[in-house]
Amino acid sequence: MKRLVWLLFLISTISFAQTTDRIISESTSNSQSNSTSTSINETTVKSPPPSATSPPITIISNDLCVVGVSGAVQTQILGISGGSTVRDLNCERLKLAKNLYDMGMKVAAVSTLCQDPRVFDAMMDAGTPCPIQGKIGEQARQLWQDNPNLQPKPLQATTNESFWKNFSFGLGTILLLILLL
Repeated sequence: MKRLVWLLFLISTISFAQTTDRIISESTSNSQSNSTSTSINETTVKSPPPSATSPPITIISNDLCVVGVSGAVQTQILGISGGSTVRDLNCERLKLAKNLYDMGMKVAAVSTLCQDPRVFDAMMDAGTPCPIQGKIGEQARQLWQDNPNLQPKPLQATTNESFWKNFSFGLGTILLLILLL
């Protein structure tokens, strides 16, 4: 008798374990003509969905002029992830100017900031031209006017055409990857 109870327990455990990963739904419908139809649908989930995670790019020190960028794309077959850091050149320029100023080199600090065309234009508009070759004031203004090729180049705004060109290239690459899957 004891063996029979253990055998029944073992069989019920096995059958219970086999039915836990299935999703079973039953439906019954009755119509006016007294006909009955029964359908049994079984769905078996055999694997979890794939997942791609982007790598964490952490910048612990706040004294660095870099930004972490990462991303990931996942399909049913293939997952791709990547990450990188991007330098902030304006942040570097500000830190260099601050260090020069802290060391007492005020003209060199202003000259470092004047490498940015926005600062250069603001200084010229204010009537205090940026230092050049050790000259300041009116002598610097005259030297800047005599040598316009030494002035910082204006920042180029992104044109609408280049935006759409880059966007279509990125979209085409993504579609090609999806097509290959």
